[in-house]
Amino acid sequence: MKKQIGVLTATRAEFGLLKPLILRLLEEEFCDTRVLVTGMHLSPAFGNTYKEIEEAGIPIAEKIECITEGDTPKDISNNMAMAMTGFGDYFANNRLDLLIVLGDRYETMAVCMAAMVAEIPIAHIHGGEATEGLIDEAIRHSITKMSQLHFASTDIYRNRIIQMGEQPDRVFNVGALAVENTKNTEFISREDLGKDLGIDLSGDYAVVTFHPVTLEENSGVEQFDKLMEAMDAFPDMKYIITKANADAGGRYINSRIDEYAEKRDNVVAVTSLGVKRYLSAVKGCCIVLGNSSSGITEAPCLHVPTVNIGDRQKGRLMPDSVICCEPESEAIIDAMKKAVSDDFREKVKAMTNPFGDGNTSEKITEIIRSIFEKDGNIGIVKNFYDIEVNG
Repeated sequence: MKKQIGVLTATRAEFGLLKPLILRLLEEEFCDTRVLVTGMHLSPAFGNTYKEIEEAGIPIAEKIECITEGDTPKDISNNMAMAMTGFGDYFANNRLDLLIVLGDRYETMAVCMAAMVAEIPIAHIHGGEATEGLIDEAIRHSITKMSQLHFASTDIYRNRIIQMGEQPDRVFNVGALAVENTKNTEFISREDLGKDLGIDLSGDYAVVTFHPVTLEENSGVEQFDKLMEAMDAFPDMKYIITKANADAGGRYINSRIDEYAEKRDNVVAVTSLGVKRYLSAVKGCCIVLGNSSSGITEAPCLHVPTVNIGDRQKGRLMPDSVICCEPESEAIIDAMKKAVSDDFREKVKAMTNPFGDGNTSEKITEIIRSIFEKDGNIGIVKNFYDIEVNG
């Protein structure tokens, strides 16, 4: 019998990473793949991005809503409760042999809790990483402890997962799915992208993404104001701003983005670019600017400089193309000047990508297949791997 594998996606960025793996699994004979859609994908306020999944020709097995109108901490807790209830019902009526999840979203943790109670094994992608400025730090490690298979993007992250007590033979360095996306995307030309977005991209432009900083007061709202001050210091540069996610404070940042864009001819704000447009935008830009993980993973693959602002990504492995700075306007301006300098651009062109060879989806698929073929199933019982005992 075919194995029933669920793949969870809750955000546009997450789907962008998972897309090559989903497409590969859909072609496999050993499994039936069910794409389970929730979170921001189903919210009009965040672009109804489930449509991007459908446009990619990927069938959606189930849509389970879990986003309320607000983004206060109470609203986030309510969203998590909705996710647990909705997926608890789904898992009660749809038995999975494996649930694949990626990253560190609060919705993902809630779904994993429901899967754990339903005794469904979990495979976690991008564990072992660190983001010290976010609640995502605790969420990611919590998902790791609920998971039976682990697909890390570097040996450093693999070792951290083992350090958390996970068995080494269930922890794999497979590289980052982002590398695969950048290798296989058919990029849109700068001219066509500009026409699509309604902005002239013939000169230098930056791609900007700034998300809430959930462990800091005001969730990064004041930091975004400093970022806008820095952007105004480069009036000849164009800006494509992709809006923030559904963390606490995200809606307020998005309202500030709209206000900023409406008053400037050199700025365009987009709720969601989608995978192809986003990677095309990054490929042609001179800087990726903000605090998104895409500046740490996707941008280095395309040899584009990143100005990473504040502590949201603190703790991650930083490629040579990333310039980290404090969330103050002068510090951001100085970092932007360095990023566009000829010397730094040449350094970025020559850098080595630390996140694998671009065959991540193939590696993950083969590992899952081999475990099913060898063991018949993926057991849910785990033994703690004690480094002091095992060396």
